[in-house]
Amino acid sequence: MRSRSQHAIWVVFLFVLAGCNSKPADNAANSAANTASNMAANSMPSSGAAGGSASAPAASPSAATTPMPPPPAPVVIPAGTTLTVRLGEALGSKISSAGQAFTATLSSPVSVDGTTVIPAGARAHGTVVDAKPLGRFKGGAALEVRLTSIVINGTETSIETSAVNRTEKGKGKRTAVMAGGGTAFGAIVGGLAGGGKGAAIGALAGAGAGGAGAAFTGNKDIVLPAEAALSFRLTSSVTVKQ
Repeated sequence: MRSRSQHAIWVVFLFVLAGCNSKPADNAANSAANTASNMAANSMPSSGAAGGSASAPAASPSAATTPMPPPPAPVVIPAGTTLTVRLGEALGSKISSAGQAFTATLSSPVSVDGTTVIPAGARAHGTVVDAKPLGRFKGGAALEVRLTSIVINGTETSIETSAVNRTEKGKGKRTAVMAGGGTAFGAIVGGLAGGGKGAAIGALAGAGAGGAGAAFTGNKDIVLPAEAALSFRLTSSVTVKQ
């Protein structure tokens, strides 16, 4: 009986010892399984984040790297181009003076290679270079004007143009002959009237008549009325930014 009881005790002891040895292995296995599970869970996005990322469209690489188109190249209006304008005010050899400014409006558009660069109606400015009224007995009238700037794309741009000249010759010789002829005629009439003193009186009267005739038959001063069309030619090219 004692031997059986001792045998049974040894069997129970061995079972207890086997159970103690298996627990650390089981715990290690469970720990490793739990660690792997946690790593998998952390690597997966949450349902809310996944839904948010799925709804947002991915940025297109081509759209992000597309360069901006370059600005249009400037247009050059070559020298020799004609600008036809209409005066905004009257100019004249007698009513204007050198250095006086005037305004004008472009009457015909300016185009380069089929593209309108300056539309009709663009405002322009100019200056009176010279203005000389007609002399009463000698000397002619003269008027010279040129453009100095024009508005292009809302900006006033300086330009260099040829001048428009108008001249009127005086009739100095004709007025002198008429005055002399009047004097001679007066002297003849005075001589017939009474000679001597009468001739002198007649000469003075004839000179007065000759002077009046010269003033009456003299040329008129130069006048360019408002809205008159004048054509100027560019002497230097003009660069226009688009």
